[in-house]
Amino acid sequence: MAKKKTAPINPKENESVPVIQPITETLEKNYMPYAMSVIISRALPEIDGFKPAHRKLLYTMYKMGLMTGGRTKSANIVGSTMRLNPHGDASIYETMVRLTRGHEALLHPFVDSKGNFGKHYSRDMAYAASRYTEAKLEPFCSEIFNGIDKNSVDFVPNYDNTMEEPTLFPTSFPNILVSVNIGIAVGMACSICSFNLGEICDGTVALLKNPKTTIERLLEIIKGPDFPGGAQILYDAQKMAKIYETGIGQVKMRAKYVIDEKEHRIDILEIPYSASIESVINKTKEMIKSGKLKEVTDVRDGIDLSGFRLVLDYRKDADPEMIMTKLFAATELESSFDCNFNILIGGTPRTLGVKDILLEWIEFRKGCVRRELEFDLQKKKDKLELLQGLAKILFDIDKAIMIIRRTEHEEDVVPNLAAAFSLTERQAEYVAEIKLRHINREYILNRVKEVDQIEQEIRDIQETLRDELKLKGLIISQLQGIKKKYGKPRKTEIVDTVDHPTPVADKNLFIDQYTCRLVLTRAGYFKKLSMQAARAADEHKLKEGDYIIYEEEASNLDFVFFFTDKGQIYRADIYEFDLTKASQMGDYIPTRLGMEPDEHVVACKMFHEIPEDDHFVYIFENGKGVRVATGSYITKSKRKKLTGAFSTDSPAVGVFYEGKTPISIFMRTDNGKGMLIKSNLIVEKSTRTAGGNQLMQLTKKAKVEMATDRIAELGEDALSCRKLALPSTGVNISKLKLKF
Repeated sequence: MAKKKTAPINPKENESVPVIQPITETLEKNYMPYAMSVIISRALPEIDGFKPAHRKLLYTMYKMGLMTGGRTKSANIVGSTMRLNPHGDASIYETMVRLTRGHEALLHPFVDSKGNFGKHYSRDMAYAASRYTEAKLEPFCSEIFNGIDKNSVDFVPNYDNTMEEPTLFPTSFPNILVSVNIGIAVGMACSICSFNLGEICDGTVALLKNPKTTIERLLEIIKGPDFPGGAQILYDAQKMAKIYETGIGQVKMRAKYVIDEKEHRIDILEIPYSASIESVINKTKEMIKSGKLKEVTDVRDGIDLSGFRLVLDYRKDADPEMIMTKLFAATELESSFDCNFNILIGGTPRTLGVKDILLEWIEFRKGCVRRELEFDLQKKKDKLELLQGLAKILFDIDKAIMIIRRTEHEEDVVPNLAAAFSLTERQAEYVAEIKLRHINREYILNRVKEVDQIEQEIRDIQETLRDELKLKGLIISQLQGIKKKYGKPRKTEIVDTVDHPTPVADKNLFIDQYTCRLVLTRAGYFKKLSMQAARAADEHKLKEGDYIIYEEEASNLDFVFFFTDKGQIYRADIYEFDLTKASQMGDYIPTRLGMEPDEHVVACKMFHEIPEDDHFVYIFENGKGVRVATGSYITKSKRKKLTGAFSTDSPAVGVFYEGKTPISIFMRTDNGKGMLIKSNLIVEKSTRTAGGNQLMQLTKKAKVEMATDRIAELGEDALSCRKLALPSTGVNISKLKLKF
């Protein structure tokens, strides 16, 4: 049997052709839906002050009947919540932890907890597993569920369409500004600080009475943020007003502490909301180890049943206030809460100030109250209709009984009653359902008496719905009741920044302050001597042919400028150099500061702050000189290297600092000429790199090889070389007794 021939397989025919999708299409179809989902359904709170995860958890607990009765296991709550939130038990439990009283993250917790739920101020104090802890709703939650069963908010189906959940909670108070809320979405974030409940209620009442209430008036009522951890707010009126107006800004906070002078101990009792005790302890230990906090001998966690406590032991001779100043500058004991009041209004992210948020909440709350009143109105109208039907059979009960008894079929009872007494179908149904024991004149008369009361209640509700002022009055009375029932004194103290200035977070707090003596040699060796070593009058160790060109007293907190022959200035802090002795060579500056291979130091000058009106005087090898104002060298940042500091047309042989009075400068050439001049004879230039004017007239191939302002060390003969007019040829110094 002949074999059947098969066509050869082309491997390329089975290869899949790659699908090319433009990046714009990818962003539109894949990324944007994800981003919007995170923004709307996960990370940002809505006007009721809750994110979806919070709302699903609390509503589940409400439906479980946990507003009353005892607590139940947290695992039970987490499992039930998964009917609304399918994202896993771990995230649900983490959400519940933050809402509990035990976690201490909220001014007014929503969950009454039992067991270990960790603490918001500790990253290492972990909460127990959900099978060990118990929880129920706090009584305070009645204010967030108030009216939820009266159609005050919309409901939507859950993810599998087996039950419904509210889109918002009809909160009776502006919870959006009472509970801390932080979230990170895609391309945006929110960070809402908490305010005191009583102050927020008062501020909302003020806006209900007068929507044009100014920011200044709101600042008087709502004094500032109030955090559950207490601490202090360093109050800045302008910055706080900006937060109230725009919703963006910073709230600077500082820890509270007490000093026990007998025990030489500092107890830190409250820390800023964003700080953690572990970060403070670790940073403090690091400072002790590095020598920046020598005054402290020990730091430890002192948290116990009485609450938060961080303990610092200090040395007997230490200043505890200075210790705290250092800690404020270097640790989270002083930190800022960044405000970004970004919330969802009708599904749209908006950044609003305190006033605008309260106005939005007022509109939201008015809508909830209207819907609740309309629900009550309809219920009362329905009840009134039934009672009016009952009243129609009041005077002929026997007739109603006879109709029911003589009707052969059950389905005919309601139509027969409706026809006999001119009742609606609902009224007839109601009469037919009355129990036999209630078919008596007393029961019917008592029920009919409610008609007048219900009619009055209907009129009151209708009047409230028509009258905006009465509607606002109802909301005001609710807010005043909430303040009276749940209001608490402020936890966070407000202090003025004038009385409590913020320490500058710079190195000066951690540097030993003492006077030292600086020495620079011509070869570029730099020494920092203690005053004791300087007074010892030991002979300086120098390289052969080297000599001292600069010597001056300074503070260890000062800095020094090193001028090089490349027209550059290097800045170095004096504290960075170790103390040395005159018998040592010192630091070789070109190597220490990382200069270029062929770059050498020409001069140096110490400063605490650079003055604007003094001058640097530059003397160049070509006999020229120039004066440049020191203000030209002031920079916004502390730059370690300043290029183009002075002219490089000719090598600099001397750089001098001229204060308020002129200085004397001696110049020497390599062909035996010398000249002594006053610095005020040298022309000032506004440009740093100006080459200057001719000071000394030189012969061909001659050059200035040295310039110094240490005139006294040269000897008296140097005075005979003084020149009063420039330029000058100089004096022959070969026969003078000068000490170089």
